[in-house]
This record gives sequence, structure tokens and C-alpha cells, in this order.
Amino acid sequence: MRFRPLHDRVVVRRVTSDAKTRGGIIIPDTAQEKPSEGEVIAVGPGGRDESGKLIPIDIKKGDLILFGKWSGTEVKIDGEDLLIMKESDVLGVIEKSSSAKKAA
Repeated sequence: MRFRPLHDRVVVRRVTSDAKTRGGIIIPDTAQEKPSEGEVIAVGPGGRDESGKLIPIDIKKGDLILFGKWSGTEVKIDGEDLLIMKESDVLGVIEKSSSAKKAA
């Protein structure tokens, strides 16, 4: 199934974090917090201003983003748990540093 978000909404796949602490202690699933980091997998065309002019979204597919703990609506598409949220719920885009880009 293909899903295309409308207006200024984005579809996000949560990025799973490590289940271990720095000391090596394994954290059970029930005690883990849901990550507030995710990868954008689909983007709507953008919102409209009062005159009806399209305002494009600043986020693109593939971006790694941070979002609020209670942001978005959880949905299941093709058996995968995803989030649909407005662009305004996104706190920022995580950019790789130039040294990380060279190593990749």
C-alpha cells in the first residue's frame, strides 16, 4: 500500500535506540521510553497561507528528525508502526557533521 500525507503532514518511522546502557545493562522493552527520533518516509505537499498560496515543507524524505514525546498520531500501515504528524510538531532535523559525512 502507498500512503501520501496531505497538507503539511509527514510520516515518520521511529528510530530504535539501543536496549543497553553504557554500563552494559540490558533494558527490557517495557521499561524503555519510545524514542523521539525518527526517519521521514513521506512528506505532504505543504500548507496554504491565508491567500491560498502553497507553502512548501522544509523537511524531505530521508531526513532524521527530533519530535516531541507526545507528537503525532500512531498508525499501522502494512503492519509497520508509523507516526503521522504536522510539520510544526517537528523540533528539528539532525544533520550529520562534516567529519561523519567524510567517513560514510
